[in-house]
This record gives sequence, structure tokens and C-alpha cells, in this order.
Amino acid sequence: MLTGRAQQQYKKAYLISMEIDFEAAALRLQPIVNRTPLQLNEGLSKKYDCQVFLKREDLQRVRSYKIRGAYNMISTLPEDVRAKGVVCASAGNHAQGFAFSCNRLGIKGVVFMPSITPKQKITQTKMFGGSELQIVLTGDTFDDCAAAAKIYTQEHGLTFIPPFNHEKIIEGQGTVGIEILEDEKDIDYVFIPVGGGGLAGGIGLYFKKHSAQTKIIGAEPEGAASLTAALKAGQPVTLDKINRFVDGAAVKRIGDLNLEVFQQVGGIATQVPEGRICSTILDLYNRDAIVAEPAGALSIAALENFKDEIRGKKVVCIVSGSNNDIDRMPEIKELSLQYEGLKHYFLIGFSQRPGALREFLNLVLGPTDDISRFEYLHKTNKEHGTALVGIELLNKEDYAPLIQRMQEHHINYTELNKDDTLFNFLV
Repeated sequence: MLTGRAQQQYKKAYLISMEIDFEAAALRLQPIVNRTPLQLNEGLSKKYDCQVFLKREDLQRVRSYKIRGAYNMISTLPEDVRAKGVVCASAGNHAQGFAFSCNRLGIKGVVFMPSITPKQKITQTKMFGGSELQIVLTGDTFDDCAAAAKIYTQEHGLTFIPPFNHEKIIEGQGTVGIEILEDEKDIDYVFIPVGGGGLAGGIGLYFKKHSAQTKIIGAEPEGAASLTAALKAGQPVTLDKINRFVDGAAVKRIGDLNLEVFQQVGGIATQVPEGRICSTILDLYNRDAIVAEPAGALSIAALENFKDEIRGKKVVCIVSGSNNDIDRMPEIKELSLQYEGLKHYFLIGFSQRPGALREFLNLVLGPTDDISRFEYLHKTNKEHGTALVGIELLNKEDYAPLIQRMQEHHINYTELNKDDTLFNFLV
């Protein structure tokens, strides 16, 4: 096993020898993919005092960039290999690009997806794949279904099309970088969502050759920060558990090849709280009529981490996809309110006497505070009753006065937002 300097020399030689030809991939993909726009966003530009351009891969043919890598790899397989069929594992977006590619090329495909995949992504995958596509739902995470998919691939003598950890996938995703630099020059920062790292690897490699001064920022969800863990350890690390909310980027382990590429191009990793991602989704929809999935909003949500550095600069954010299930919107709004400090949950002990609840409403709640949830948890105690109370504030500054009033009136309360165990159990 190579270590130290020898390992670094090997990595550099390996990257140089990779058969990656972005221009050839772009020609291959030209009749297949949409050339998505690079749009100056006035609201974000004003907020961060810089030029913020959005690369709108949410407007892609399958509503995400994943079609680029999937079609690029499948179309370059030998005819006899393609004829046997192909397999993929995906949280949703790679599956749709894979399904479209199989349908377009007239080959059989099998898609493994986590059992918790949003219905919208399953329905879209079926639509793009047609009658020759088989979908298998298994496991709780991408990593679980990927393991099952690889076993199936070996047992049936098929070819596995990975979502990120392959040269041809990187090559296809890197065509996003070609389009960006054709539309804008002298870019200072590119913010790229990171799950397995294929998009960041592809764009990073292309920019390293054609715009070396551009800083590559890999944005990943705080609850699934496999890139950060890998950079810290100096090698890929399998996380014990992850927050699956940002399903398009919730990966337990960064791709081995993609980590090498990210290090080679000098990429910088940054983590983004899931709640801020939710606020970004809502802002994009309300302000710009952009429907972004959690992973699609990830790069924009990461701007806050660099707000001082990017002032006066030219910045590009990749809006990677728009496959967002409408059924998730209540959850997105809830997480956003909590992150913004506008939604708080309490366990409150009420005396079982007439007027106790009315006193709470009149003496503790502020004029713009609203009870969004009220549920008694213990109903058999004759003297006291504990209630789960959700309070929504108009302004986050109203929180401190609310707590002060509860203390002044000797309210027996426990704040659940600050106790993860109780919160997850009760809320």
C-alpha cells in the first residue's frame, strides 16, 4: 500500500492519466441534454453585494444534471455490454437520467432506489424509463440500496452505472463547466452541491484547466458531511449515520475517485444546516418562482458561509435539480421556521383548574405570537396536565420576551428545541 509522498505522486499520475475528454462528452450529449441558462440573480446579488449567477440545471431535460453523466457512460459502453442490460442505484435524480438514457438507447435497465424515495421521483423515473425499466425499492439510504444493486449486478452479469464514482460520470457532469465558461469569464467562485462528488469533480477538473483562478466550493448538508470527514481523515470515511433530508446529497461516503479529484483541484468543503436549505427553497420559490429540491438549493444556501469573502466578486451557484415532491413542503416550512427562530416547542405543565389555559394565553403569549400546536400528553392527573405546545413567532426577537414572561409567571416549561432526544420523540 502506498503511503505519504509516493501515494500523492500516484494520485497525481492517476488523475493525469484518466481518459477524460470533456469536449467529446459535450458533443455526445449535445442532442440529448438542454443547454441550461446561466442567469444573473438580482436578489442574491444585492443581498451579498456581488454578482451571483445561477446555473439552472433544474431546467434540465430530467430536471437535474444527472442525465449528463448517466448518458455519457452508458452510451460509451461496447454494444455487446449494453445489450445485456445495466443497473444503477440512486436517491432519485441519477435514476431519472439513467432511465431516460436506457429508453433513448433501447436497452434494459434496473434501478435500485431507497425505500423512502419521494413518490414524485419514483413516478418520474418510471415515466422516463418506459416499459423496459424495472424499479427495486430497498434500504433506508442510498448506500443501502447501492450495496444491494451491486450484488444484483454481479449475480446477473450486468454493468453497474454508478451515480458519481467513475471517470465517464465525471466527464459527463463536467460539461456543466463548459457551458458556464462559454457564458461568463473571470469567475471568482463556483459553489457546487456535493453528495458523492461527481459534479464537483467534473466542474473542478474543467475549471482547473480553463479557469484556474476560480475557487471551487463543495457545499454539503450538515447532516451528511462525508466530504468534510474525508478531507479531515485524508481518505474516504463511511459515516455511521446521516440526516436523509437532503436526499439528493445524503451520502454516507464520498466517492474515492471524486475525493482525489477534489483534493487535486484545491476544492474547499463547507457545510450547510438543513434548516437554512429549507429557507433557501422557500425564498427561491417566493422570490424567483424557482422550484428547487433540497440538494438543488444547497449551493445557494452555502453563500452565507462566505458572505464576507464573496463581496464584489463574480459567483456561480449550481441549481442542481428541481425534483421536489409537493408533499414535502409542510416539512420544509417547519424546518425553515425552526432554523429562523420563529417556531418553538415546549412541554408546559398546566394546573388542572378553570382558567389556567386562558391565563397562559392572556399573560404569556405576545400580541403576534400564535399557538400552532396544542396537545395534552397526560390526561389522568387530577392536579396537573402536561401539554405539548408549539408557538410560532412573527419575529425571532419575540423569543426572549416570551421566555421572560413564562419565567415571571412561574410557568413550568421544558424547551424541546434545545433537547434533540425529547424533540425527536415528541415532535
